Amino acid sequence: MITFWNRLTGIQKTTVQTVSVVLFMGAMGWAAVPLYDLFCRVTGYGGTTNTATASTGVVLDQTMRVRFDASVARDFPWSFKPVDRVSEIRIGEVGLAFYEAHNPTDTPIAGTASYNVSPFEAGRYFTKIDCFCFELQVLQPGETVLMPVTYFVDPEILDDRDAHGTHTITLSYTFHATDIPADYVAPEPAMTN
Repeated sequence: MITFWNRLTGIQKTTVQTVSVVLFMGAMGWAAVPLYDLFCRVTGYGGTTNTATASTGVVLDQTMRVRFDASVARDFPWSFKPVDRVSEIRIGEVGLAFYEAHNPTDTPIAGTASYNVSPFEAGRYFTKIDCFCFELQVLQPGETVLMPVTYFVDPEILDDRDAHGTHTITLSYTFHATDIPADYVAPEPAMTN
């Protein structure tokens, strides 16, 4: 009789431990994406950029070459490209670049842009002030739009031993299909005379 109770207690311990491990792993799985995103934003790991409302106000005489890259996910029908492939700006200076997107289909299509910066070490110093990638984009049938990104390279890049030798930064975007929100209202067509 004593061994039965010992076994029951062992089974209960094993059950509690198993349930605890499953709950812990589920919580870690749920928290992994926001924690990884926070880690990338703080460290610039994986080419994640920073955001700001304005530049630091410090503009150096040294320049940085910025390359612009564009692609679309497989089976996404838009054409998408940078207007200018390369720009050279002074470190700390606010730059403005445009990307062109075109919807060649006969239906409205929504998309969101994912992005990264290379080399990865420069990601934490490449700062966006405003970007089309912050919002969902919906293009009407046959519509072509210019989408701006306002950015600067933080002068602190020169103090980072891993990133200070960077002379060229590449900003890459990839557009992915997104469902059009149920509350989306298409803009009225322009009046023509």
